[in-house]
Parts: sequence; structure tokens; C-alpha cells
Amino acid sequence: MKSDQDKHPDQTNPPFLLEGGIVSSLIQTMDWSCSPLGAPRQWSSSLKTLMATILPAQAQIVLFWGPEYVALYNDAYTPTIGAKHPLALGRPAQENWTELWDDLEPLLSGVRNTGQTFSAKDRPFYIERSGYGETAYFDVSYSAVHEIDGTVGGVLCIVAETTERVQFERRQSFLLELGQALPELNEPEQIEAYAIERVGQQLGAARVFLAEAQGDDLQVRIARDWVNGASSRIGELRYADIAAQLPEQLGRGFIVNAAETASVYVPVLRGNRLEAMLGVEFAQPHFVDKDQCLLLEDTAKRVWQAITHARSERALRASSAHLEATFAELMALNECLEERVSSMLAEREEANRQLHEASKMEMIGQLTGGIAHDFNNMLTPIIASLELIRRHPEDAQRSVRLIDGALQAADRARILVGRLLSFARRQTLKPQAVCLATLVDEMHELIARSLGPTIEVVVQIDPQLPNVLVDPHHLELALLNLVINARDAMSNGGRVYLAAGVGEDDPTWPENVHGRQVWLQVRDSGCGMSQEVLGRCFEPFYSTKQVGKGTGLGLPMVQGLAAQSGGGFVIKSQPGQGTQATLWLPVSRGQVSEPLAEGAEDIMAQGPLQVLLVDDEDIVRNATALQLRDLGYQVAEAASPAQARQLLADGLVMDVLVTDQIMADETGAEFAQRLRQRHPQLPVLIITGYANLTPRELNGFAVLRKPFRRAELAESLAQLLALNSPLTEPPEASTG
Repeated sequence: MKSDQDKHPDQTNPPFLLEGGIVSSLIQTMDWSCSPLGAPRQWSSSLKTLMATILPAQAQIVLFWGPEYVALYNDAYTPTIGAKHPLALGRPAQENWTELWDDLEPLLSGVRNTGQTFSAKDRPFYIERSGYGETAYFDVSYSAVHEIDGTVGGVLCIVAETTERVQFERRQSFLLELGQALPELNEPEQIEAYAIERVGQQLGAARVFLAEAQGDDLQVRIARDWVNGASSRIGELRYADIAAQLPEQLGRGFIVNAAETASVYVPVLRGNRLEAMLGVEFAQPHFVDKDQCLLLEDTAKRVWQAITHARSERALRASSAHLEATFAELMALNECLEERVSSMLAEREEANRQLHEASKMEMIGQLTGGIAHDFNNMLTPIIASLELIRRHPEDAQRSVRLIDGALQAADRARILVGRLLSFARRQTLKPQAVCLATLVDEMHELIARSLGPTIEVVVQIDPQLPNVLVDPHHLELALLNLVINARDAMSNGGRVYLAAGVGEDDPTWPENVHGRQVWLQVRDSGCGMSQEVLGRCFEPFYSTKQVGKGTGLGLPMVQGLAAQSGGGFVIKSQPGQGTQATLWLPVSRGQVSEPLAEGAEDIMAQGPLQVLLVDDEDIVRNATALQLRDLGYQVAEAASPAQARQLLADGLVMDVLVTDQIMADETGAEFAQRLRQRHPQLPVLIITGYANLTPRELNGFAVLRKPFRRAELAESLAQLLALNSPLTEPPEASTG
């Protein structure tokens, strides 16, 4: 029989309960008369000592004491059991962990009987702690606690809940699988069937469907569903029949729980308009937690986007096939040609509009198509010319013409690549101090010739403006692009204004333009642009010009140059009021360099200079080696940095290093930096196709962009060797 002291707390609290937080206070005020442990003052010294450690601890700890596994825990543990607290405190575990006792009891008894510790990572437990059942995950460590006499008094459990991390990883794995599978499916029906089946399997649902909105009355149609022991719901129903609280719920997913079933519905909206709804229904009560809601919301958006894209592609294919078939019929019948072609073109334009709407976020696809188209046009004359030369090598005069044509096409390809890299901000620029007034003055004849006699050029640029820091070649291309665009907007003639000024942190400037900047403005009196065209003018390969009049890369190239140079670019235009393009460039503290002497192509090697050439592409390395030897250099070739090191170890004495940048095991910059550690004066020329080298990587290295001509290679080496003395000792020579 319990004494009155068991029913009422001691007037003087035991010392081990003085610093234990809320749980400690509960222990002091609880009625312990019905507990197998009795009052805290009667607990064994081992239990008191252990509780003095557990109660103030920040770790989540629960102690199951005695053969009844009476639960004692600290404040940090209470969120783990939710609504079970405080009823579970001081009571046998089986009373409050009923739903998981068949899982928990073997773990506790195993530790108690054997004395061996049990630990696990991400151990799942089914627990009812918030009014519903759920599977939670924990890192656990169960250890036996001994009394003074050596017997096992209880089981100490240290836990850390990992539910959110486990759910996040599983959700990401599901979405990754979905993201990899959907692009492989071409038809909307395949996409829908696959997605609803995977959702049903993932969540253990009885029925999953993707309903499509049918009009403003919020009628939805279920074309197909996935069922697991449930009846099909294929057909039409009203959205409001599913949720009476429709007006409040339309903007987000909602859950309907009944006594025997549970459902979750996720709407897909465009603006405020319902387009589709993902429905998941369970055959029994089911709590849909935050993680599952996030998974369903992401899935609904991705699947609907994939379906609308597949429909647009199918519509485009059908429209193209229809156009071809009808055009053949028109050619045969020759009746109502203009009217019918106009109708078909309108259909194709509408299909293209739908495809663009569904695919506007897939810029990679647009870039790939545009690049392939332009490069195929440029490769055609190159391949044709080379084949003809190979078949008739004896016709020297015709071979020269064909080679000139191939070179012209290759130069066009090189310019296109430069514009793409500039748009992507991956172009390796060579910024230097540039005087805008001088640059525009030197381009004046070219600008006037490009504009033609019907367009007047007005230049308003003060020669005293500060210099700007920019790659002069790319700035010339950008300015010429803007001038040509102005020309194309003035078919009946007009006037082009070139103006410049300087400022610092002007509030009227774009947000990304900071510091002291010089602005260069090109303004015309042409037809201007509509808001639709203005909104798309920076999209790569978007052009309103006729076929063959432009690639659609001019403005994106200018924008890329501005961003990569630390400036900005803005276009303002209205129909009938002309266009104003403004380019901001940072002020340079340096002085303008003297112009290079012409005739760089004839700069030959000054003496027997040894070049170490490193490139892992055999075709590129062989061609570069031939150019170098043609310029009078001695060349040692290496297919990798490792092979180059072996040549140096074997006694090769080099005067200059020419290396590719992107190689399999080591970049050219990394290889050169390691050689520079032993030979600080080593002249280095890095040749690169696209890498945007950082200033740290460029420290002391010259850069030549691929593709390059013999004259450019000669000029780069001449400049490099003029600034650096060639090595006079082998790089691997001993210093000691």
C-alpha cells in the first residue's frame, strides 16, 4: 500500500530534480501512488543519478525503467511523442505506445535481457502522436543501465528524429525518377498513364486521376484513372462537387477526410484559371502529411507541363503533315491557292504559338535547333568544297576559289560561335582601355557604308570622356549590330544618332549597373518595335527580319558583352517613335594602348625557337603544329600534360608553351601554373574554344580563341615573346 508521501510530493524536492525543466516540475507534482516506481525520493541511487543527467540534457532521451518499462524522459524528448505527453510520464510503456508495442517491446527486452546495445539509422516506427497514425524515422541507440548490484535496471534510449530528411530524400528520388522518365514519353496519354500509376504506387492509393477543366463552369473530365481495388471514375464531374469550399480552395491543394476514406486534390492553375486537377483517393483513413502534399504539388505541375508540351508537339506534327498533304493537293488541283495556303499557314502559326507557349522555358531546345540550322548552312559549302578539291586536286585555280569559299563559311561559323559565347557569357574577352570617340571615329566610314546614302549619321561623343574597359573587337561588333538594326528599321531613310556620356550610380540606370560608367547610345528615327517584339528581342534566334537577313543573335550578343564586361544594356522603343539602345561600360583607369602594326600574318619566328604544343585532340594538335612549323618554329607535340612532362624530363628545352585549355585530366591553365612554379618567366599561350577563364587563371597567360587563323597565331606568339624572354634552360633541369 502506497503511503501519503507517495501521493503527494515532498515538501523538500530531491536534489536531482532541481534543474530539469518542465518535465522535472511534473515529476515533482505528480501522484506517484499508482506508479510501479513509487515516489522519486524512494528511487534507487542509480536511477536518481541517471535522471540528474537526463533531465537537463539537450539530447532527446527516454529511459524505460524496470520490467514494466516505466517511461521517464526529458524536455527535449517531449516533441517526439506529441500528444502522448504527459500521460506517458511515469507509466509503463505498453499503456501509451500501444500501436507500436509489437515493434518496440522486442527491442527493449532484447537490450534488457542481453545487456547489448542496439543502434540503427533512420529506423521507422509507426506512431500515433498527433491524432493520426504516421511512420516516423529516428536514429536510435538503446543501451542497458545497471543498478549498483550489477543487474539491469532499465534501457536508456537516445533518439534523433530524421523523418523530414528521409521524406525529403524519398520525395527527391521520386521526382528525379519522374523527371527522367517523362521526356522519354512522346504521347500525352502515355505521360498521364505513367504518372498516375507511379503516384498511386508511391502513396499506396486506391485511385489516382488527372482531371482536365472543360470550361468556365469548372466542369472537369477524367479521361483515365489508375485504380487499386477501387471503381473507376472516368467521366465528367463538377469541381465544386468535390469541395464545397471551392472559392477558398481554388488556389491551393486541399484534403478531404471522411470517416472511412481520405482524398487529396491538387489544382493546376494558369493565372487564376483552372486547367487540371490531380486527384488521389484512399480506401481508408489516411493522413496526407506536408511531405506528400509537396510531392503531389510538384508532380501535378511537372506532369501537366509535360502533357501540354506533348500536345503542342503533336499538334505541330499534325499541322505540318496536314500542310504538306494539302500543299501537294493544291499543286495538283491548282484551285483556290492563295485562300487555302493562307488558311494552312494560319494553322501552322497557331500551332507554333501553342508550342512556344508550352516550351518557352525550354531554351536549350531552341538554341540547339538554331545552332544546328545555321551550322548546317555553313558546313555545307565547306564539305562540298573539300570534296571537290579532293576529287580534282589538279585544278589549282578552282581549288583556290573553293578554299576561299570554305574559309568564308568557316569565318561565318566562328562569328556565330563568338556571338553564342557572348550571349552565354562564356566568351574569353580581352578587355583593355578604349577611347569611345576614337573607336567611333575609326568606324565612321564602315558605319556610313553600312547605313547607305539615305541615312544620316549624327555623332555626339566628347573626345575627353574617360576611357572604358572592354574588348574593343567585341565592342565594334556590338556597335555595328546596333547600327545595322537601326538601318533595317528605316527602309525609307532617316537619321541615326550616336551619343555618349559618363555618370556614377545614377538612379535612372538599370539595377545591375553600378559604379562609374560611360554610356554609349544608338538612337534611330525608324518604325520602332511593338511591346511584343520588344519583350522577345533578347531571345536567341528570335528575329523579325526576313530569312537570311539575320540570325537573331545580335542583341543577345550585345547583352552578353555588357554583362560580361561589368556593364548593362537596355532598349526602349515604341511603334512609330524609333528605338533607343543604351550600352553601359565601366570606366578604365588605364591608358589606351598603341595600335598594333599591320601585317601580323608575316611575323615569323625570330630564330630557332622551340614550342611545346599540348592538345588532346589529334586533329587540332596536328593542324596547329603545321601552322607553327610554317611560321618557322620548332615544335614538340604532346597529347596530354603527362606526356609533356615526360618530354621535359627527357631533356626537351622549350622556349614557349602553347596548350589547349580543356583536357581530360588537367586543364591547360593548371598545367601552365605548375610549370610556372619552377619557371616564373615561362611564356604561355592558352588556346581555348569556350572556357571563360578567371582573372586568377589568366595571370600572366596569353589567350587565343579557337578557331584561329595563321596570322592570329603568329601575332599572339609575337606579342607574347616580345613581353617574355624565352627559356634558356630545360624546364626539368636540376637546380642543385
